[in-house]
Parts: sequence; C-alpha cells; structure tokens
Amino acid sequence: MELKYEFYIGATCKEVWDILVTPEGTRKIFFGSVLETTFEIGSEFRYIGPGNDGEETVHVYGTILAYEPEKLLSCIEHAGPSYNPNHADFQSRMTFTLETVGSCTKMTLINDEWTPNHPSLERTKASWWMILSNIKTLAETGKTLDFGW
Repeated sequence: MELKYEFYIGATCKEVWDILVTPEGTRKIFFGSVLETTFEIGSEFRYIGPGNDGEETVHVYGTILAYEPEKLLSCIEHAGPSYNPNHADFQSRMTFTLETVGSCTKMTLINDEWTPNHPSLERTKASWWMILSNIKTLAETGKTLDFGW
C-alpha cells in the first residue's frame, strides 16, 4: 500500500521545512506534538505531545532513514504505545520531499511499506489530509485550520 500526496505551497522550501521539523512548526501541525531527534541517519525520532498518556504521549516514533535540510526527510515510523499494545510490530515508511517550483514549493509525501494488516492505515489515510492541509495553510497564511478540536 502506498499513500501519496502532492501539494503546491505559496512559500519557500525553508518556510515549509521549518514547519515540518521545528518545535514551533510541529506543535501547530501535529496536534501539539514536538519532534525530538538529532536527524542523524539511523537515529531515533519521536513526536511527543498531549494525548492518551498525558502531556508526554508518544504519538509516533521510529528511525531516521534520510535527511537533507529543506529537501528530504524519510523515516520508518510506528504508532505510539497508547494506540496499539503491539505497536512495535507495525510500521510504515514516510518520506517528505520538497522542491522549488517557480516561486512556490512542491511538497510530496509518500507513506508506504506498510506492515500487512496495519491497524492505523485507515486512520492515517484520513489524518494526512488534515495535517498536509494545515502545513499549506500555515505556510501561506501564518495560521492553522480550525478542525473544531
């Protein structure tokens, strides 16, 4: 299974990149979570924020596969422990790429290499649209979308 999304955003690659990787950006687009990692290939990462386990809920975690600032971020990811008791058994790969097109940024997300019968697949299909739309809106307007939460 491969989920693929492409967005054209009226902002620079740096502006979009900062939304994807800085605490200020990730808090706004990933439901209050911050990304903790060194970004070194093979290092671990975690998105941590408010959730089922309190303020320090691990929502997603995994391993960095590729990292090129303002161009590429790829990782193997697992849903956090509060989402599934056997969370480590299920994974997928997510790859963000950014490229300049004219005066805007083309952002592509490919979420693939899903473990068979992954319990988060259907929820992920729906949530990526909200997250990616929020990235686009934040980069272009400085505000996030109000999903009513």
